[in-house]
Amino acid sequence: MTTTTPSTRKQTSDAENSSRVYKLGAVGGDWLDQRLAGGGFVRFIARKIFPDHWSFMFGEVALYSFVILLISGTFLTMFFDPSMAEVVYNGPYEALQGATMSRAFESTLEISFELRGGLLFRQMHHWSALVFMVAIFVHMFRVFFTGAFRKPRELNWLVGFTLMVLGMVAGFSGYSLPDDVLSGNGVRIIDGLMKAIPIIGTYLSMLLFGGEFPGTDIIPRLFTIHILLVPAMILGLIGIHLVLLVLHKHTQYPGPGRTERNVVGFPVFPVYAAKAGGFFFLVFGIITLISATTSINSVWVYGPYDPSPVSAGSQPDWYMLWTDGGLRLIPGWEFTIFGYVISLNMLIPFAIYGLLLAVLALYPFLEAWVTGDDREHHLNDLPYNAPVRTGLGVAWIMVYLILALAATNDLIAIALDLSINDLTWAFRIGFFVVPILAFYITKRLCLSIQRHKRERALHGEETSRVVRTETGEMLEIHAPLSDYDRWVLVQHDDYRPLKAGKGVSALRAKATSFFFKDRIEPVTPAELRAALEHAGHEKHVIDQATGGDYRTPAEKVVH
Repeated sequence: MTTTTPSTRKQTSDAENSSRVYKLGAVGGDWLDQRLAGGGFVRFIARKIFPDHWSFMFGEVALYSFVILLISGTFLTMFFDPSMAEVVYNGPYEALQGATMSRAFESTLEISFELRGGLLFRQMHHWSALVFMVAIFVHMFRVFFTGAFRKPRELNWLVGFTLMVLGMVAGFSGYSLPDDVLSGNGVRIIDGLMKAIPIIGTYLSMLLFGGEFPGTDIIPRLFTIHILLVPAMILGLIGIHLVLLVLHKHTQYPGPGRTERNVVGFPVFPVYAAKAGGFFFLVFGIITLISATTSINSVWVYGPYDPSPVSAGSQPDWYMLWTDGGLRLIPGWEFTIFGYVISLNMLIPFAIYGLLLAVLALYPFLEAWVTGDDREHHLNDLPYNAPVRTGLGVAWIMVYLILALAATNDLIAIALDLSINDLTWAFRIGFFVVPILAFYITKRLCLSIQRHKRERALHGEETSRVVRTETGEMLEIHAPLSDYDRWVLVQHDDYRPLKAGKGVSALRAKATSFFFKDRIEPVTPAELRAALEHAGHEKHVIDQATGGDYRTPAEKVVH
């Protein structure tokens, strides 16, 4: 006779239910695959290999923070009223009761003080925007310093650059929506920049603002740009960026088993799928924690926008600081021609901004023209092996930082009790001097690191242990490198300056001289063989002197 306990019946029932679910899932998946032909695509993506390195995570941080932006922005859109109609505030914030303001500012106060969770979502939206821009900047310069923009990824570099610019546009249009004093001053700068354009500037301003500044149309138009046009373009470019990433395969750092024809890492499923899911919630949690504990953009402190006052210490978010800094540094230069005022104090900074962005966008094509390298590159450079590129990148960052610091010259002057005029002149001089110094110092450091790595590849790792032979000769013990470690130190390309003629223009010859005149000769196979033979002979002499025991006398006593 057979008996069945209740627990056994329950286990059997659970197994049958689980089997039924799997069968339903298989049937549903097969039904979708027959109509969408997605099985092959899913298998292709699931087997895609990605390298594992911490510096590749910044692109993921940008993607996840953008997802948080979409989630929080969708929530805020349901309650924000992008209207410039004037109303009288009678809400719970007593300091502004009875004040005249736009409906946009009033709805921002309602979200902050009357909507459950509204202030948290506002701050999450703002903090995730800052994290988004930080991640994009760091990711772009990781790509720049490692040469990951080289063929076939030039177009993907332009996609990433456009994403950075669109992020700035999204940020500016977003923090201008509350229509407070701080955001209104930023919009006023845009108005001034447009009016500085000769002949057509006034017409452009009237078209954007719907009349004389501030008009009645700018907030609704910025709202449309912020929630519709820019996010749609960012989403499209992110899709293109990811497609190109999969098409070209991921770059990787030089190391064991890594070549230009393979990728060493882990598959998307299940390794990176699990990692990406956990990392998303980690980013989400950190941004939520910061938003819940650290206040940002407290618009009620500034009050509703009024064109007459300009509050002291007003600065935009960090990624737009550099545009304000250029306007603060330029003298008030202007002249009149044919009755038109040419405002150089607005046009020159505008041209500098365009030049900085153009250099960053077009650099991959400039370097390809200089080197004449038409090969595909899937192994990253180590930054010290490209000293001029690394120096130019650091110089660009210095220009950016000086302009950003110049935008805070009033705050720095007050905090450090300095003259704002002296501080402005220091930034003006630094704008021309510091990038050159940064380029030269960075280049020399890279060359020094190359010399050190060259010696390390030839002679091994220094141990700081010296042996004295019977003849009185002093020999330092070197720990030999593995073949993998030595290969990483000698695998980089060697470019040389070109001479004008034979299809090489004088301009390109000068460019190659600038890039590659100061170079460290890479290790040749003959040098490596001689170094290994010398190291073997030296080791034999040291072993004779020490008996193969490399411990110091003090270590021997302790033992």
